[in-house]
Amino acid sequence: MRERPRLGLIGYGAFGKLTAQHLSAHFDVRAFDPAMAQGDDHAAKVDLAEAAGCPVVILAVPVGVLEQTLVEIAPLLTDGALVIDVGSVKVKPAEAMQRLLPEHVRIVGTHPLFGPQSAKEGLSGLRIAVCEVRGAKDAHRLAAWCRKELGLKVFNVSPEDHDREAATVQGLTHLIAKVLLNMEPLPTRMTTASFERVMQGVDMVRHDSPAVYQAIERDNPFAAGVRERFFSLFDEARSELDHKA
Repeated sequence: MRERPRLGLIGYGAFGKLTAQHLSAHFDVRAFDPAMAQGDDHAAKVDLAEAAGCPVVILAVPVGVLEQTLVEIAPLLTDGALVIDVGSVKVKPAEAMQRLLPEHVRIVGTHPLFGPQSAKEGLSGLRIAVCEVRGAKDAHRLAAWCRKELGLKVFNVSPEDHDREAATVQGLTHLIAKVLLNMEPLPTRMTTASFERVMQGVDMVRHDSPAVYQAIERDNPFAAGVRERFFSLFDEARSELDHKA
């Protein structure tokens, strides 16, 4: 039986576990997370040095602790290792990886546009953004692998283009969901199809960690502008209703 290549997974929260679940058929996954109790069917629990010493290293940590993680793993990475992040924003992580990781490693930024809720039925047809950080060749190879092996729909974009679009796509989704969650309990009996679809969207991000919300709203350099436009248009709509009343 052909030996699977080793993959170091740093961070074993909800998305780290999802990553291991879908990559364990292709890699020997070695996971590090201080909160990880023990290994499971998809990943072996190891220390930071062993995880960071793998040929491929995936960073599945919150954006807020990414720089600290990069500093810790920088001296542990092997020559030619491929380092991949999976954060919800890309400009800030790309800059940090370029600045803090040694020149002898390769770097690709990714953002899987799905989570445990939307990936319940598998990955085929779901979307992922792949961003060149240190060389186009590795980004294109990773994109091709994701298409072929995982069945993902891949978008090759720059970190700036990713964050510009994500500021609307994710920023507004999570902002509206946060407001609606704070309004619960909401009606469940006499509902419309459109209301039910809105709540389906809310349910898909209901269990996201506060760190995900903070990254999407505060670490994306374009998010504040989108929020301001949304709030401005909301105030216009409210003013129009109040005036007609």
